[in-house]
Amino acid sequence: MSFVFQPWHLFTLTAIGAAEQDYQRKIDYLMAEVRVLKAKIGKKRIPLSDDERRVLAVKGKELGRRALEQVAGIVTPDTILRWHRELVAAKWNHTDKRKSPGRPKTSKEIEELVLRMAKENPTWGYDRIQGALANLGHELSDATVGNILKAYGIEPAPERKKQTTWKTFIKAHRDVLAAVDFTTVEVWTPRGLVTFYLLFVMHLATRRVHFAGCMANPDGPRMKIVAKELTNYEDGFLNGKKYLLMDRDTKFTEQFRDILEQEGIESVVLPPKSPNLNAHIERFMLSLKSECLDRMIFFGENSLRNATKEFLVHYHTERNHQGLDNKLIEPGPEVGQPSGEIECRERLGGLLNYYHRRAA
Repeated sequence: MSFVFQPWHLFTLTAIGAAEQDYQRKIDYLMAEVRVLKAKIGKKRIPLSDDERRVLAVKGKELGRRALEQVAGIVTPDTILRWHRELVAAKWNHTDKRKSPGRPKTSKEIEELVLRMAKENPTWGYDRIQGALANLGHELSDATVGNILKAYGIEPAPERKKQTTWKTFIKAHRDVLAAVDFTTVEVWTPRGLVTFYLLFVMHLATRRVHFAGCMANPDGPRMKIVAKELTNYEDGFLNGKKYLLMDRDTKFTEQFRDILEQEGIESVVLPPKSPNLNAHIERFMLSLKSECLDRMIFFGENSLRNATKEFLVHYHTERNHQGLDNKLIEPGPEVGQPSGEIECRERLGGLLNYYHRRAA
């Protein structure tokens, strides 16, 4: 069963940033409530089941000691981390391999398959996972599936499906998803050193990037023009896209977003300080800077535009991308040719090189 996108999912995502302070207030309240409960209980020990210890151990290890010291309430960080060490030790305890009476233990391979199905399909319950395993020739009871998930601190489906990951959302919608972002470059001009803003838009499924603007003052009127160019019905880069990821930069004005909305494109405004949520275009910016812009000094806007366009040609037709199985975005006819003299195509004086075989 594939992830089905509902309108309220998008609303939740776009509201994350605006609700951040509200979430923090809720967290502060919950921490205060835990302190009150601890004071009421006194030094009495709170009994926890093995399953509860496993859940706290897994989640506590993900947080780390520093964060645990701030939020751990009913047990100390050292206790949670000790439970995690015991889980790791139990993993390497091979006494279960000794022959003993009763039903044989589930193999490690099947355990890993159960965990994979649960993580990749948040809405699947024990019965659904049991059926999927049967399709692969593995006969397990739903109780065994539940025991495996509990042993690794993984919640049942009703809890897991509330935790749709950003990665899952991106994968489910990448065909209609685009991302937009600015980067800045200092350029020498007759007026001295001037900051230029470069605007890029990326289609996440193909990794194709569009150079949307180079400007010293990306104000409201200029961004309005950019929005109209991106959504032009004939050749606009955002044609066929439904969502556009963007950060909270004030240069993405309300007018800019309104024009997108009029063309059926929803602006997904990300929470503050969250570059990982827009990782694809952030990675492109890193490549652009480290491989090209940071290695040059620019005199005038034209030199900056020329270097950027040369890099984009290299990026699309000559640079292999790990996110695309180390292939080119737009491979030429010479790619994979088994014979012919090897040549090097240079761009920007040898900053960008591409090796290919001369066509026969």
